[in-house]
Amino acid sequence: MTLQRIVTHSLSHLASLLTSAHPPTPLRSAFRTTLGLGSAAIVASLFVGVAAFGTVSDSPFPPAAQPIEQLLAPKLQMLEEDTTATYVHEERFHRGDTLSVLLDRLGVDDAEVTRLLADRHVMQPLAALRPGMSLQAKTDPDGNVRELMFLAPRDQLVSIQRAGNQPADGFRVETRAAELVQETQMKSGEIRSSLFAATDAAGVPDGVAMQMADIFGGDVDFHRDLRRGDHFTVVYEMITHLGRPLRSGRVLAAEFVNQGRAFRAVWFPDAGSGAIKGGYYTPEGKNLRKAFLRSPLEFSRITSGVSMRMHPILQQWRMHKGVDYAAPSGTRVKSTSDGIIDFVGHEGGYGNMVIVRHSGGYSTRYAHLSGFASGLRRGARVSQGDVVGFVGKTGWATGPHLHYEFRINDQVRNPLAMAFPAEQPIAPERLAAFRTTAETLAARLDQLRTTNLAVLE
Repeated sequence: MTLQRIVTHSLSHLASLLTSAHPPTPLRSAFRTTLGLGSAAIVASLFVGVAAFGTVSDSPFPPAAQPIEQLLAPKLQMLEEDTTATYVHEERFHRGDTLSVLLDRLGVDDAEVTRLLADRHVMQPLAALRPGMSLQAKTDPDGNVRELMFLAPRDQLVSIQRAGNQPADGFRVETRAAELVQETQMKSGEIRSSLFAATDAAGVPDGVAMQMADIFGGDVDFHRDLRRGDHFTVVYEMITHLGRPLRSGRVLAAEFVNQGRAFRAVWFPDAGSGAIKGGYYTPEGKNLRKAFLRSPLEFSRITSGVSMRMHPILQQWRMHKGVDYAAPSGTRVKSTSDGIIDFVGHEGGYGNMVIVRHSGGYSTRYAHLSGFASGLRRGARVSQGDVVGFVGKTGWATGPHLHYEFRINDQVRNPLAMAFPAEQPIAPERLAAFRTTAETLAARLDQLRTTNLAVLE
C-alpha cells in the first residue's frame, strides 16, 4: 500500500469517527466540509513540493488549496496580531536601586533605557520615586516602552507615554490626581507578646495600631498593663487606588479587652467640622480623651520610675524625679497634653530638653533628646499628641531613652499613679445624632466578635 493510500485511509477513518460518534462541532464541520472535497485532495496538498511523492498536477483529484487556506487564515492573523502585544510588568523600587536597574527588571530594552535616561522631561518625574514605591511598565515584545506609570506623593498619578509609534518620537508626561476610594475594613487580633506583634499578625497597619494606643492610652498602659490573651477589634478606613491598599485612614470604632475589662471607642465628628475634626467616645457618650496621655511614647518599656535609686553615672543614691522609657534613638516623643512651650534647648545633665507648661499649674519635661521637632520654639502652642522631639542619649545618659517628668506647681509627681480627668462628654443637643452613629459602629464590632467566636467554636 502506497503512503498516499495509507494517509487517505486514515483520514477517511477519522472522518467517520467524527461524524458518527459525536454531535457536530465547528471543528468537525470544517473537517467534514474539507473531506467532502475528497480526502485524497488533502493528501495531494500535504505533499505539495515533495518530489518523492509527485506534485498536485500529478494527482487525479481536484485541488483542495482554497479550503485549507480558509482554515489557516485565522491562525496567520493571530500571529500578525501577536507582534502588537503589550506586556505589563510591575516592580517595587528597592533601597539602593538605580533607575537603570529598575527599568531592566521591568523588561525594558537597553537602548530604550538609554533614551529614557537621556530625556530630562522623563527624568524629572522619575526623580520622585522613593524606596517602597511601585513602577508599572507597559512594553511591546521588543522591550520598547509604551507607558510608565506610578503614584507620586500627594496622590498624583504620573504617566509617561510614547509620543509616537517610533522609538525616535520621544515621550510625553501626564500628571493627574489619582482616583482614590475609601473603604471600611474590620480586623481583630489577640495579644501574644505586644500590640504591634498582634496587629501585624492580624494584618492591621501600624498607623491603626498607633491610633488604638492613643485612643485607649488614658485607660490602658500599653507598657505595663498588657497580658497574654488580651484582644482587640477595630473598624478603620483604608484608602485604595485601583483596588490596591494605599494607606490606612482613621479608626472609626475599636474595642480593647485588657485583663477582662472591655473598653470601647467610637469616632464622632465635632459640630460643623464636616467629619474632619472630632473625638473618641464610649458608646454612652463619655469622652475618652484624658487631660494627659499615660505615656509620651507610643511603645517602649519603663526602666526606672519616680523613686530613690543609685545614679548610674554619679554612683550615688539620689531621688529619680521622673520616669525613664527605653526606646531606640529617633523614636517620636509626644506632648502628653495641650500647652505652651516654656523651654527648648540644652540643660546640663538633662541634655536636650523640652518643657511644656499646661493649664492649672501642670508642666511636663522631656529630656535626653537627640533633636527637637521642626519649628519648635519657646512660646509656641502644642496640642496633646504633637511631636516635640526624638529619643536620644544627650546629657547624663548611658543609653538612648526618654526621661519624662510630671510636675504640679513645680513639685514632682508620679504620672503612673495619677488618675487624670476626662474631657467634656457629648453635648446634650447632639446626643441623639451621636447614638445613631455609635449604634451603627458598635453593631460592626459585635458582628466581627460574633464571627470570631463562631470560628473558634
